Amino acid sequence: MPTFVTIGYGDRQGYDRTAEGIRDAAHDHDRHLQSLGATMGVAGAPVQVRNHDAAGVTTSSGAFMSASLPVAGFTVIEAADIEEAVRLVSGTPCAVARGVVEVWPLEQAG
Repeated sequence: MPTFVTIGYGDRQGYDRTAEGIRDAAHDHDRHLQSLGATMGVAGAPVQVRNHDAAGVTTSSGAFMSASLPVAGFTVIEAADIEEAVRLVSGTPCAVARGVVEVWPLEQAG
């Protein structure tokens, strides 16, 4: 079955503006995805890693990419196709609480 990485973006303000019942249902939805085998996590502070020409590792704090909303978390799911993956993540907190979820198909998983 194909594997997808999802990236959820959202902030506390959008989350707090969403009705509590909708948020609760979204968290229930996350628990359901986890029961199906999804791997989920809340995003912490990133570190950039470089090893250009294998000449030595350098790191720097912070995200490489920028977005209008902060990264909130990641999920790895299996789905029959991109349409099913979209359906599966459409009920997650970032999707319903004024955020956005990106769905990235893994071309090579393993």
